[in-house]
Amino acid sequence: MAVSIKGGAVQAASAVSVGDGRRRTSTRAPTASGQRRAPARDPSRHNPSPWSSTGQRGFTGRTGSAFRTRPRVKAKDIAPLPQFNKISPQGSLPPSFPPALSRGAKEGANLHTGSDRNLFIPATLKAKTKGEVCNTINKKYEEFIPSLKNGEDLVNQVVEISMEIDVLKSQIENEVQRDLRVAVTEFSELKQQLEKSTVLLSVLTQLHEFDTALETHQQALLEKNYTKSAEHLNKAQHNLNLLKSRKGVELKMLQVLGTELIVQKEKLLYHLGEEWKQLAVWNLPPSPAPTKAEDLFRWTLKTELRLCNMTSRRKSDLETLLLSILQGFAILGELNRKLKFFSQILLKYILKPLVVEPSLDVEIELRANDAVLRFSAVKSKCEHELPAKVYLKITTVLEFLYQHLLHIPLWVSVDRKEKQDINLAELLGGMIWEELSEIIIKNCLVFSIPANSSQLELYEEVIKATDKFEEKLKEMQFLQNHSTDLLKYARNVNVHFASKKCQDVIVTARNLMTSEIHNTVQISADSRISIPKLPSLGLVSKVKVPVISNIVPRDMVTLGSGKQLSSRTMCLPTCRISQSVQTLMELAYQTLSEATSATPECAVQLFYTVRNMFHLFYDVVPTYHKETLQKLPQLAAIHHNNCMYIAHHLITLGHQFQYRLPSPLCNGAATFVDFVPSFRRLGTECFLAQLRTQRDELLERLSTARNLSSLEDADNYSAANKAVRQVIHQLKRLGKVWQDVLPVHIYCKALGTLLNTAITDIVNKITMLEDITSESADGLYALCRTILEEGPGIFQPLLEESKNKTFQEEIPIYVPKWLKFQELMMVLQANLQELLDRWTDGKGPFAAEFSPIEAKNLIRALFQNTERRAAALAEIK
Repeated sequence: MAVSIKGGAVQAASAVSVGDGRRRTSTRAPTASGQRRAPARDPSRHNPSPWSSTGQRGFTGRTGSAFRTRPRVKAKDIAPLPQFNKISPQGSLPPSFPPALSRGAKEGANLHTGSDRNLFIPATLKAKTKGEVCNTINKKYEEFIPSLKNGEDLVNQVVEISMEIDVLKSQIENEVQRDLRVAVTEFSELKQQLEKSTVLLSVLTQLHEFDTALETHQQALLEKNYTKSAEHLNKAQHNLNLLKSRKGVELKMLQVLGTELIVQKEKLLYHLGEEWKQLAVWNLPPSPAPTKAEDLFRWTLKTELRLCNMTSRRKSDLETLLLSILQGFAILGELNRKLKFFSQILLKYILKPLVVEPSLDVEIELRANDAVLRFSAVKSKCEHELPAKVYLKITTVLEFLYQHLLHIPLWVSVDRKEKQDINLAELLGGMIWEELSEIIIKNCLVFSIPANSSQLELYEEVIKATDKFEEKLKEMQFLQNHSTDLLKYARNVNVHFASKKCQDVIVTARNLMTSEIHNTVQISADSRISIPKLPSLGLVSKVKVPVISNIVPRDMVTLGSGKQLSSRTMCLPTCRISQSVQTLMELAYQTLSEATSATPECAVQLFYTVRNMFHLFYDVVPTYHKETLQKLPQLAAIHHNNCMYIAHHLITLGHQFQYRLPSPLCNGAATFVDFVPSFRRLGTECFLAQLRTQRDELLERLSTARNLSSLEDADNYSAANKAVRQVIHQLKRLGKVWQDVLPVHIYCKALGTLLNTAITDIVNKITMLEDITSESADGLYALCRTILEEGPGIFQPLLEESKNKTFQEEIPIYVPKWLKFQELMMVLQANLQELLDRWTDGKGPFAAEFSPIEAKNLIRALFQNTERRAAALAEIK
């Protein structure tokens, strides 16, 4: 049997078991989900018939139950079913029975057919099988036909409903959507009108509020209720800002409203300013300030500040008015500007003069309605006021301001919702504290720092006074807890002491370096620099001082005959140095002495300040005194002595204080030896430059002697004599300016070098002459005799004449060419034989001073060309 329903209908088929035990496959209908059914089960496993309610998955066994899970089925998709009657008992099928089922029945009747042809089936079994098949078919058709009819009815209903749905759909598409578009258009228009009406209503509301705020402001202004007036001005400003911020709202009247609001605000500020002028009155001295100190002091005394007297009987009325004025300024945002201007005047005309001028004091007068603060003059011998007195004056002024002005509580709105409190004292303190602290530090605390380390303990009183001053300001709310700049400065007294000390040392040293060099003092081997008593080594440093053993090592060589070095072997020779340089070295010793008793940080700073002082000398003095050192020989000599004096002390300066200084100075860093070569070179180069200048002047004067030729001519002799006299005069002048200034050995060496230069130039010029007549020889001899007689008189290193004779006798030591010069004089007066006798085969005095070439040139110039001269020249080899 097979049933087919098109368009998702049910298909059913069955396989009938035959006698040979095989099973036939039949077509299977898809399930409700569109999947194929599982294969038919083997009848031997008692599989229910495909027509049973459990075996047929396409039908549920109930009428119309399968159609509820299927998609919509149209009537035209259902195939017509065959019409048949019940099967006769004999097993004959109706003519209209489906061919497939009819073939199955015939195959079932022919039981002898199958794969196994030899199998025999009894007739009773065949009849029994036919009966069962007929019963089964009849039973299934009795149940299926009602279900089929119900399904057909449902299909018809579904078709009708589908048609109605299609009609409704077409009506919606044609009519409802058209009406919907019309409704949406109308809704959009109404929405736009509503938005315009809402905006218009909001604008009108804000305009009304703006107008109301201005009217209330004017009424409050007439009543002098400045707080209420300012609040409504702020409200009007807020409404105007909202109107301007709206997009698409461009009213010409907004500009007019803005102008009116500005006018009303300026009007309120004018009234507030006038009221403020009555409550806080400044009487200031006329500008500009005088330049003279006395006039400036009298000019400062004219300053006066008048405030409302908050201790009078009218305190409540005055306080209410003051509160209204200040609150009006705060609401309008002008309070900071007013207080800033007030603070600047307060600093310039009251606080700063009190700090700078010790002769000023504060005087307060309380009247019926106002309180007056003014200055009064007091006598003071101090150049700078003590910190404690300065703190007292400033505290008096700030207490006056707090009592009569700054105690008023104010507020300001934040985002028009919250109110934030304003502390006037804190606001004013934030404006003036930084500058006031700087004024106190620069004009008071700096000068209170002790100049000596022994006075540091007394500075503890200043620290306590500063601490109390800041605590007082914090009580009056002028300062916050973190504002301790002034106290930090006072507590760092060691650092500031070191900085101030170093600064004072450098300033003093520079002043000494730029002072006059010619103010001199004489130093000798007995000269000493006074050094303060140094602290004990145990209190300063724990570094072990090396112990000097008295036992002489075996490898040490002793002086012969048991002689020892003189006690003055390492002493500086007697000379003159600048008084400023001596003071400079004393300053260095005193500074290092203070470093030994100072804190480690301060000691290190002081030590390097002394080093910087010598660095400064090396750079400043040669530059600052450059012209005078080049022009004046005496100053060049003094500068030379200054540099040697400083270098002499620098050799041992660091070692004297090394073990009394903190680490790392005590470990070998405390030394000045590295300066010694630089200072010696500085002095030597300056003095050598002066010697070169003097040498050039001497040679320039000798150049006017016309090469000492043809002295038989009176003019030539006069020029040569003048040049020699000028040389002698210049050397004597140098001897006078260097007398008692340079050390004796430097003095003699310097003058000997210059005299030797002049003599060498004269000797060279004479030996280069080609012809010397007897008259010229006499003139040359006369010139040389002048130098020979007056030359020793140049050497006068000491003021006492009797002591200078020794140095004059030792002139050949300082003038290397002096003996040659004397020999030249002998040559000028000797005859040819005497010259040969003094030559003595190159072993005589003539040969010792002159070379053979020079000797021959002199002989050729002095004597005529004869056989005797030729013989003499031949002997000179």
